[in-house]
Amino acid sequence: MGLIAFLKTQFIVHLLIGFVFVVSGFIINFIQLCTLILWPISKQFYRRVNCRLSYSLWSQLVMLLEWWSGTECTLFSDQAAVDKFGKEHVIIILNHNFEIDFLCGWTMTERFGVLGSSKVLAKKELLCVPLIGWTWYFLEIVFCKRKWEEDRDTVIEGLKRLADYPEYMWFLLYCEGTRFTETKHRISMEVAESKGLPKLKYHLLPRTKGFTTAVQCLRGTVSAVYDVTLNFRGNKNPSLLGILYGKKYEADMCVRRFPLEDIPLDEKEAAKWLHKLYQEKDALQEKYNQEGIFPGQQFKPPRRPWTLLNFLFWATILLSPLFKFGFGIFASGSPLLILAFLGFVGAASFGVRRLIGVTEIEKGSSYGNQEFKKKK
Repeated sequence: MGLIAFLKTQFIVHLLIGFVFVVSGFIINFIQLCTLILWPISKQFYRRVNCRLSYSLWSQLVMLLEWWSGTECTLFSDQAAVDKFGKEHVIIILNHNFEIDFLCGWTMTERFGVLGSSKVLAKKELLCVPLIGWTWYFLEIVFCKRKWEEDRDTVIEGLKRLADYPEYMWFLLYCEGTRFTETKHRISMEVAESKGLPKLKYHLLPRTKGFTTAVQCLRGTVSAVYDVTLNFRGNKNPSLLGILYGKKYEADMCVRRFPLEDIPLDEKEAAKWLHKLYQEKDALQEKYNQEGIFPGQQFKPPRRPWTLLNFLFWATILLSPLFKFGFGIFASGSPLLILAFLGFVGAASFGVRRLIGVTEIEKGSSYGNQEFKKKK
């Protein structure tokens, strides 16, 4: 094992990476708070500034995938679609099967220059999560409780605010509503059977309200819908902890572009279109499982140096005073100061682990079990 590979497995290195991410995140959140004074002066300037600030935080996670673990991301698409990537407002539909599916999506947005302006329809609980939820708040992310009766007006209002967004925006939708598990899949297919809908093998039944509302509210702003089906070679199930330990994965993403004018205006017809799309996604997963490849031309967008340079910038600023402070604590010989410092390290470790836990499948929400409870 080489020195670099050895360092990637060391807890103290992980803690330092986490320290840089967390502290820089709080600094970025504070700067974002200060930018609120820009909103009444120039809303669009406020938005452009916050796109850059959010990029400075999210790109640190992308750096882990691209440069730390060396994970490869291959696109399967066609040249006409790829030529439009990063040059139009779009809605992204991505399957929600893996702990790092969001990170693979962010990697693609970074390579096409729209990471800072990427959006998502997020559960409201994340608004209380430091760094993640707070950064999204300043980015005008649309939060929902996932109870349509309560969410409808909030979601519509939030989407309409994005109609004049000044930077190219990729709006991510997890139409399944929650991450795939065997239990949720069984319950979802029972619901499909009760409603007379086609069963899916690799996906949960899509929730259509968020999709149809997004299409209606962003029509005239968004040019297309990108359907993204993600899988990992070797039938691997990667985790964020695996990325942190430097494990390399190979992600394959089948991307299909659908012009927005091809999606029906009528809500019921648009919902049917989405159900048909998920049947096609299921067929794509089946093909991948059988042949180990998606259809379409292969593209490997080159990684850019900015994610690495951004992390090195924050690491230089934050780790130098940390090392000086730690050395001074131990040089003092004071048991009280040393214990306090070790307590701080322990608390930081716990905080980083909790942030990582947000992505873990077994820590996922119980959303998806509600339909089963209604049936009972």
